[in-house]
Amino acid sequence: MNIPQARIISQKIVEALIAESSNRKFIFTYLKEKHQILIEEGQDWLAKIYLPWTVECSQDAEIAENPDTHFSLVLIRAGQAVTGYFHQGQLIDHKVFRAYMVRQKQGKSQIKHLKTKGKSRAGSRIRLAETERFFEEINERLTSYSSLYPIDFWGISCAKTMWPFYFSSGIAPPFSPKAENLIELPFHISQASFEELKSAGELLQKYHLILSEKGKAEFEEFETRIIPSAKSEDW
Repeated sequence: MNIPQARIISQKIVEALIAESSNRKFIFTYLKEKHQILIEEGQDWLAKIYLPWTVECSQDAEIAENPDTHFSLVLIRAGQAVTGYFHQGQLIDHKVFRAYMVRQKQGKSQIKHLKTKGKSRAGSRIRLAETERFFEEINERLTSYSSLYPIDFWGISCAKTMWPFYFSSGIAPPFSPKAENLIELPFHISQASFEELKSAGELLQKYHLILSEKGKAEFEEFETRIIPSAKSEDW
């Protein structure tokens, strides 16, 4: 599990990269909806730095540890989902959900089937009811987190085809599709399991760097200069 084209780096390297960029008068933008720092030169982007969900960031790209972080993740796949609540980076609570919503012979979810052949048969009606309850149970759990903790970030991994059904559930999630603190996870989740939840939580507590082709050229000398003194820093 990883962010495509990204590499994990340390906070020390991030701070050095930001200082180098500042010296070169590059433009910094903190994108709250991605919890990411974007570095640009003119109309070209050079670097994207995905920040750990355990740190705070100002619009001037000043990074500071958040001493009391709260975030929640929800991973949804057809027929299975998992929710989790993390406090200061530790997984405190989780729950796995399962539902009979996949058509056995065709191997596709009832949601996809509804788009083509409707819901007239008994099996289809059962799967549809299971699907509706599936989303309601997920949102009940997330709402309990929202009522108990000041959630800084909500992370979601869910196919876009499911979004209309998920957000129109009889029990609504404690966030809207356009909420500023709702982040679509930038990496692939193969299954909505406890193991994937733990891995996702760990990955979200690291710094990830993506350089554009121009960014690689711009920072080539910087990279050569800093690597010898930071071999243990996962550059």
